[in-house]
Amino acid sequence: MSVDSTQDLSKITDAEVFEAHEGGKLSVISQMPLRSKRDLSIAYTPGVAKVSQAIADDPAKHDSHTWASRLVAVVSDGTAVLGLGNIGAAASLPVMEGKCALFKEFAGLNSIPLVLETTDVDEIVDTIIRLRPSFGAVNLEDISAPRCFEIERRLIEALDIPVMHDDQHGTAVVVLAALIGAARYTQRDLSALKVVISGAGSAGVAVTKLLLQAGVGDVIVLDSRGTIHRERDDLNATKAELAAITNHEDVMGGLAEALDGADVVVGLSSSKFDEEAVARMNKDAIIFALSNPNPEIMPQDAKKYAAVVATGRSDFPNQINNVLAFPGIFRGALDSGAAKITEQMKVAAAHAIADLVGEDLAADYIIPSALDERVMPAVAKAVGAAAESAQ
Repeated sequence: MSVDSTQDLSKITDAEVFEAHEGGKLSVISQMPLRSKRDLSIAYTPGVAKVSQAIADDPAKHDSHTWASRLVAVVSDGTAVLGLGNIGAAASLPVMEGKCALFKEFAGLNSIPLVLETTDVDEIVDTIIRLRPSFGAVNLEDISAPRCFEIERRLIEALDIPVMHDDQHGTAVVVLAALIGAARYTQRDLSALKVVISGAGSAGVAVTKLLLQAGVGDVIVLDSRGTIHRERDDLNATKAELAAITNHEDVMGGLAEALDGADVVVGLSSSKFDEEAVARMNKDAIIFALSNPNPEIMPQDAKKYAAVVATGRSDFPNQINNVLAFPGIFRGALDSGAAKITEQMKVAAAHAIADLVGEDLAADYIIPSALDERVMPAVAKAVGAAAESAQ
């Protein structure tokens, strides 16, 4: 894969975008020649009947003689699409097509977009379970919280194939990778860090849990009402779970109170970071302002108070982008025959991404580029090794 990263993205016009998407972004290409009656007899009837009967007699041949075991289903109900919100299944399809294109380009995996005209949890789960023979992994995408937590949990329990909600766990893996790099640059251990996460949606919950899994000392999470702590009586089940494992000192208040003496802040909502609040952080602070297209604080302002700054945008250094994670995670899981994507596999993926920076580590280079060709193979290898060690 070779991608030109030097082009001026500001010159992309609306007309160019719509023209590129006309007719969709995907196609199916046969791997068999279909130029003669003999070709047709092998690829389709009567030859294909022998393969179908063989699968009926020996279900294991389903994996070896169809594409299902290497096919990822990209599934959405269109309720939390990019920064657009609940725009519905049909309008979400261009995004899912794009995700499938990324799977093919970055991981060499075939994938198919499935957008569902329902937001009912039971219907979504039942639909995917009934379609299980058609694919070998499920990438859940752009499904709103808290429904996304239950959908993912129930599918993981019901299916014998890898299932991952990328908005949660892809984000978490890349945030952890960036934090590993930033901690190395500022010469601190993860265990010594006090991290503040602004946003208790799907990404905020997953990032919190993975950082704690990786050994981060303490995390304080904020929702729209302030810090999440054990004294609050307005928490849903997901936030109550967070309250039990985070904010060891039960810090109360808003962002300013949470950032007092904090080492890291991760923005995963549309809330803004006031400079007065950021100024209360510890020396050599780390600021990840990941809201798109408008970061919680612009890098030039964040750098007044921070040693390391990252965003979700490609036009600033240290872009935290899910494409660093999900292609390699699914490739590694499928290559190793894993039935689940575990926390250990996610942590291994994050370390693999961070380790690629090597001796080039700098304030503006704590994480590889999303276009770095080394990333997917390194992540896939690490994920596969973690899967095999767990067997």
